[in-house]
Amino acid sequence: MTELNPDLQRAIEANVRAALAEDIGSGDINALLIPAERVAHARVITREAGCFCGRPWVEEVFRQLDPDTRITWHVQDGDSVKPDQLLFELSGNARALLTGERTALNFVQTLSGTASVSAAYAQKVKDAPVTLLDTRKTLPGLRLAQKYAVGCGGCANHRVGLFDAFLIKENHIAACGGIAEAVSKAREIAPETPVEVEVESLEQLEQALTAGADIVMLDNFSPEDLTVAVSRNRGRAKLEASGNVTDATLPTLANTGVDYISIGALTKHCRALDLSMRLSVEEA
Repeated sequence: MTELNPDLQRAIEANVRAALAEDIGSGDINALLIPAERVAHARVITREAGCFCGRPWVEEVFRQLDPDTRITWHVQDGDSVKPDQLLFELSGNARALLTGERTALNFVQTLSGTASVSAAYAQKVKDAPVTLLDTRKTLPGLRLAQKYAVGCGGCANHRVGLFDAFLIKENHIAACGGIAEAVSKAREIAPETPVEVEVESLEQLEQALTAGADIVMLDNFSPEDLTVAVSRNRGRAKLEASGNVTDATLPTLANTGVDYISIGALTKHCRALDLSMRLSVEEA
């Protein structure tokens, strides 16, 4: 399971606070149907196979709603799960359990979907000397959450945002006047920050290498051109393949010798895992 750093912990608290406010609004009128003192027990299962993710978000949902809620976990983030498997149990105030149900399950189903896609891709290249990376194509507001899920699924994170690394793309190159000019300016702005350049041809690759890029993203290169790029690089920079990455093309791309393959589908094409919660009232 990926470790929670302070930034992620703050994001979890904010994610949950916003999600609860969105769902509860001025108050959960459905909760008023239930006697305030009623205690209940709930079981959450998955209806399909996948890779589980979302435990910290569940814990935060019920911490914010009712810290006395007891959670019994039967899985860890990153675990493979099968249909009808028990994921976790909840015990506590019935109103709190039902108020938090949808918010908690929304986080788990979404993040488990991301982790499951990541695990499936990672499995396809488990024997290849390559690292699979996510991108910034994430759900708004859930950037750190989805990147955490990617890690739980066995892939790795690219830059978090526009602040922690340079990624000089086609439009930046055009606006700066060229690859060399863009890399030089990046070194001037933040000398210790990694500089990556996206290129669309072997000619541009040589320009990026000559300019001293740390990483070169090879955008929509054919497997044959990726192999040539690796040969020409001679270890001067890390190479990242990007674009047209599918289940069918991934194994071939992974064996060209590139260091990384970035895949937007890890976060933008995920399908929620199907979950279910069943509640029973505890005897007084």
